Amino acid sequence: MACPYASNDDGSIFSGNFTDEIQDGLNNLAITEGINYHQYLQLSKVLSAQKPLSKVEEGKGSVHDEHLFIVTHQAYELWFKQILYEVDSIRDILNNNIVDERMMLMIVTQLNRVNMIMKLLCDQFCILETMTPLDFLRFRSFLGSSSGFQSLQFRILENTLGLKDKHRVKYNQQYYKDVFNDEESIKLLDESARKPSLLELVESWLERTPGLSLNDFNFWNKYQAAVKQWLHDEFKAPAEKETNPNLKELKMAEYNKIQNAYTETLNEDNYRRATERGERRISHSAFQGAIMINLYRDEPRFHQPFQILTMLQDLDSHFTKWRYAHVMLVQRMIGSKLGTGGSSGYHYLRSTVSDRYKIFLDLFNVSTYMIPRPYIPQLTVSMKRTLSVMLNGQTPATPNTEDELEKQAISSAV
Repeated sequence: MACPYASNDDGSIFSGNFTDEIQDGLNNLAITEGINYHQYLQLSKVLSAQKPLSKVEEGKGSVHDEHLFIVTHQAYELWFKQILYEVDSIRDILNNNIVDERMMLMIVTQLNRVNMIMKLLCDQFCILETMTPLDFLRFRSFLGSSSGFQSLQFRILENTLGLKDKHRVKYNQQYYKDVFNDEESIKLLDESARKPSLLELVESWLERTPGLSLNDFNFWNKYQAAVKQWLHDEFKAPAEKETNPNLKELKMAEYNKIQNAYTETLNEDNYRRATERGERRISHSAFQGAIMINLYRDEPRFHQPFQILTMLQDLDSHFTKWRYAHVMLVQRMIGSKLGTGGSSGYHYLRSTVSDRYKIFLDLFNVSTYMIPRPYIPQLTVSMKRTLSVMLNGQTPATPNTEDELEKQAISSAV
C-alpha cells in the first residue's frame, strides 16, 4: 500500500516536488576555497592514529576489541588535555594578590565544565565493560609494558590540582616519576610540581575572605562564641538536667566528644599539629574562610564563592568515582593478575581510592563544623554592606551613611 502522504496531486506538503525556499543557501567552501571541516580538525592525523598491534591469523587483521581499547584511551587523553586547559585558566585567574571578583562566574563555568567532562570519563568505562575478559586476553600480550600509570597528562593533572608526593601510593615501591625515562616528560612533571597548584591558589584566596580580620568583622572569635553557646544549649545543658545517671553519663560523653572535635579546629595549635600529621591540607585561616563562606552563603558576595567550593568537592568526588570505576574494570578484566606495567594491578589501584588522594579533603570536612542557623553570628551593618555590594570588581570602602553608599554607586555608574 502506498503512503498517502508521500505524494499529492495538489502539490501540498510531503509531495515529491516540495521545496523549501528558506533552505536555499550558498556553498561557502566552494566559493571561498577556505579550510574545511576535515582540515580544521586535522582528521587525517586523528583518524589514522589507531594502529592495533595484535594479529588474529595471517591476512585476517587485528583482534576486533583492540580498536575499541585504543579509541577509548585516546579519548581519555584528549579529555585530560581539555581538563588541564580549563584548570590552567582557573589558576591564572586565582594567581593574583587581588582576584577580580567579576571573574568568579568564569571560574564557576570552567569548574562546571571540568565536572561534566569527568562524569563523561566515568561513563566511558561502561563502554570498555562491553569487552569480556576473554576478549581482552586476545590482545593483552601485545600491550607489552605499556600501562595507564604511564599517562603523563594524568600525572601532570594530579600535580596541577595539588596532589602531594607524600600522599601518593608508591608504584612498585618506586617514585611515580621513575616510570618516565625521557627528559621532556620529567621536565614537564617537575614544572607542574613547582607551579602553584589549584589547591594552593584556592588556599590563598580563602585566606583573604572578607570578615576574617581582627580589625574587620572578626568572624572567628564570634564563631567560637557561637559554637560554645550551641554546644551548651544542645548537649551540655540537657546532660546536666538529666536525672538518670546512666543517660547523664552517655549525654556528657557525647558532649565531650563533640566538644573535642570542635576544639581541634578552633585551636590554631591543634590544627597545626593535625596539618603536620597530614590530616589537613589547607591553612587554619583558609579553613576559617571556607567555614565563613558556607555559613553566610546567602549573602550576595558569597554566592559564587560557595558554588566554587561546592564544585571543588564535586571535582574530588568525580575523580574518586573515576578511580573506583577503573579499579572495578581492572578487577573484571584481569582479576588479581599483575598489571602490564609491572604493578600489582587491582591491588595497587584499589589503594588509590582513599582520602589520601582527595585534593580538597578539608572542604568536605567543613560540614562537620556547621552550626544551626539561629546560632550563626549576626553580621554587623558594615559587614552586611561588604557582602552585599561590589563595584568594578572591588569591594567599596564602607560608607558612614546610606547616602554616601548611594553616591558611590552613582559615581561608579557615571
